[in-house]
Amino acid sequence: MLRHRHFFKDRALRSQKLVQKVDLSEVYPCPTCRHRGTIQSITLTEAFGCDRCQQIYVIRDNGFGLEQLSGAHPYRRLWRWTGHQWKQYSQLPTSGWLGVLIVIAILLAIAGFWLVLSTSFRIVAVLIAGLAGGALLTSRR
Repeated sequence: MLRHRHFFKDRALRSQKLVQKVDLSEVYPCPTCRHRGTIQSITLTEAFGCDRCQQIYVIRDNGFGLEQLSGAHPYRRLWRWTGHQWKQYSQLPTSGWLGVLIVIAILLAIAGFWLVLSTSFRIVAVLIAGLAGGALLTSRR
């Protein structure tokens, strides 16, 4: 029993990703560069710049995160330094219960409307949802 408990404790420790604080005086590999560039601090700022791809990054999360400022991405790209490489992460809340509850509420509302609508209105509702989804996908590009 004791051996079994230590196995899971060691496994949990190994599965944790060690995250180190980003140091402005250090030089790091670029998290997005395809040309294997390096990022280093930009003088008189709290930002990093890549010597190859010209991307600019700032420190976030009390020094434990790096955020890409430049680029063509419509969403924020964030990384954490593990000591030997960058790991991308998102700033979603650690508790996903709120998101799960919202998805369940939306699905219940859709199911309620689905039962009330007649067959011809269901077809129209599906077409409208498809058009709205397509409009959202093309507007983000």
